[in-house]
Amino acid sequence: MNRLAIYCGAATPPDPRYLELARDVGALLAQRGIGVVDGGGRLGLMGALAQGALAEGGEVIGVIPHAMVEREFAHTGCTQLITVDTMHQRKQRFTDLADGFVTLPGGMGTMDELFEAVSWAQIGYHEKPVGLLNAFGYYDGLMEFLTRMADTGFVRATHREILQVAESLPELLDRLESYVPNTPIYRMSADQL
Repeated sequence: MNRLAIYCGAATPPDPRYLELARDVGALLAQRGIGVVDGGGRLGLMGALAQGALAEGGEVIGVIPHAMVEREFAHTGCTQLITVDTMHQRKQRFTDLADGFVTLPGGMGTMDELFEAVSWAQIGYHEKPVGLLNAFGYYDGLMEFLTRMADTGFVRATHREILQVAESLPELLDRLESYVPNTPIYRMSADQL
């Protein structure tokens, strides 16, 4: 993997562990020679992620909508800052530029990005690994809900393993590197759906 799209919050939670986590993730990716594609913001976890990667000499490609640049939310120190018109274009650029996806703690925008990456893999728009870093148990409730979706039959057995989950970045990177793509919906027959 040459580059990973990293999804994370632009908020700064009161608990300092989250900013430290983002900085550490950026630093570790840079140390491993893996470039970062992120939302191009300077605030919150997104800014800390970029700082961590850049401090270690890593590549950071930020993709940010024009409106956020105009509001001075952009991280102008990125290796490359790409501006787009819409959030959909932003997510498409993430997919085009990255070899996989990792989600750190975040809010609604982060969930939107994560679920689009998973659903696009399920459909067959890409065959890239999708990872969730469940640091500090942040995503425990989400993992319970995803299990419920699968157990109820809304997620097919072949698609249960699209989302790779780990509590540490090294473990998650190992899982992403060994990921075998699922059978996407576009290759399934109607009776398999």
